[in-house]
Amino acid sequence: MRDFIAIDFETANECASSVCSIGAVLVRDGEIVNSFYSLIKPEPDYYKWFCQQVHGLGHDDTDDAQVFPQVWKRMTQELLGGVSILSEDTVDDPAAIPLVAHNAKFDVSFLEMAYNKYNLGKFKNPVIDTLELSRTLDQGYARHGLSALVKRYNVPWEEDAHHRADYDAEGTALVFHKMLQKLMTQNYREVQTSLFFYINILKKDTLKNIKNKILIKGAR
Repeated sequence: MRDFIAIDFETANECASSVCSIGAVLVRDGEIVNSFYSLIKPEPDYYKWFCQQVHGLGHDDTDDAQVFPQVWKRMTQELLGGVSILSEDTVDDPAAIPLVAHNAKFDVSFLEMAYNKYNLGKFKNPVIDTLELSRTLDQGYARHGLSALVKRYNVPWEEDAHHRADYDAEGTALVFHKMLQKLMTQNYREVQTSLFFYINILKKDTLKNIKNKILIKGAR
């Protein structure tokens, strides 16, 4: 699997729906070929101090920004030439481009909420979570945050830029690419699209489930 979109959101407050920025990178044949970044007018439109301490954004940045449906449509146009990446029609399509995110439950919880709120259909696309994948691949390590993973996989990283959505999306893409290389060296064959786990049905019992659904042991 060499094609995917790595994605990251930042939020304005404690509400999952309050996304105030999005970053995404498109990977084709293992190479980053396009990227997208946009501010988003959060809904509800207020900022909590602890969120601002994380990403540094505020009303001055997003008061004139577009709301999520407009930004999402623009992203698909700029990143993929208008091809829809999130629709029920793509769920079982092996050509569909999966999403990759770190701690993907957060990102997917927002997408599911946004799809319901704006009547965009039902979010059912395949998602790979590098957090859960790290917990499976790197069980000897205690830390599985993005900052820990970029160091472990020797990905160039500036900690001061962490929690900027486009920077985190790029870091996630590079980490995931190296995770795939590690899978190959450990005698795992390619991650098959048909066996991607769906983050919205993932359960907590999961290291075994993730192995069964994502990591397919090499030919015997």
